Amino acid sequence: MFKNAHLLIPKKNSIIFLMKVSRDKLNPKKSDTTDISKPWDKDNQAWWDWYVGLADNDDKKDPIITAEPLPNVEIPTDDEVISELAETYPLKNDQITYFRKNGFIKLKKVFSPGVVLKLRAELINLLKKEFDVDPDKEAHDRFLSLEMIWPKNTLLRAYVLSPRLGQISADLLGVSAVRLYHDNVLAKQAGCGRTPWHFDDHHFPLDTNDVVTAWVPAQPTPIEMGPLSFAYPLDVHKLVNAVTFEKTGTGYDRGVSEVFKKNSVNVNETPFELGEVSFHHNLNFHTASRNRTNRSRVALANTYFRDGARVIDSPTMVSGDWQKFMPNVKPGEVAASPLNPICWPVDEK
Repeated sequence: MFKNAHLLIPKKNSIIFLMKVSRDKLNPKKSDTTDISKPWDKDNQAWWDWYVGLADNDDKKDPIITAEPLPNVEIPTDDEVISELAETYPLKNDQITYFRKNGFIKLKKVFSPGVVLKLRAELINLLKKEFDVDPDKEAHDRFLSLEMIWPKNTLLRAYVLSPRLGQISADLLGVSAVRLYHDNVLAKQAGCGRTPWHFDDHHFPLDTNDVVTAWVPAQPTPIEMGPLSFAYPLDVHKLVNAVTFEKTGTGYDRGVSEVFKKNSVNVNETPFELGEVSFHHNLNFHTASRNRTNRSRVALANTYFRDGARVIDSPTMVSGDWQKFMPNVKPGEVAASPLNPICWPVDEK
């Protein structure tokens, strides 16, 4: 568990207090536009259509540009993927310190180029089957999503339950063991607008702040494609505690942006190389720009959390279909369903 006092993540009581503050700001009893207490009652794609619609986009749209061709590299076998992802990725102390101070880190060469492009081909096929379109060619301006793919897809299981990603996540958080919350296949199609400013504490109904998401872009991701961007240091989330979340309109996204500009908050918006992976803490505020290329920005996002965490007492609609990710786990219970396996340490039995 984080020990740094300035990160506001020291002890259980502090965690509960911090989460209560952030969730109360999300759920004031004011009006229909701010009341998010009811659980989400639609499917996953409907949730993303709603959520992306909360982004404040400019009326002026830059023209779509042609993305660079994908690299021509040798694609590994499934067994070679499993072997690579089973190897650890040792972190340096300064990398861990950077993450704990800023709430995110981008790590190069977490995956080899072939492993990334094999992932992309698999994700494109899954998206084609689900939406009956080629996300790179036949549809535009939409944010497509699939969740909980790993239980029924052997190849995706290797990426999602990867000991490498689990080990990195545990080391960054400073915990002995992490479980999977869920996997998330994300495709921001050509022309799709911004992802609104947010932090993931809104989304994960867990009573801990020892939560991290590994964001794995499945292609080189230049600025024009809208890579994930991170506000830092981590505690800038306190600057927007007074900004009330609204379930309609773009007021929350616009309000956060204005506060960050007023306070000259640093934002890391940089390209992702092939094989580069980012890890962001659940209190890190992040966003992504419009995809101005003709290729979908496809990514696999896996969220891991400290073993022993419990579901909060009152999940909201912002947590989406959380019971799908933790079946038969009730509020107040330990989040340890069969769909939340321990990803690190590896069980050698």
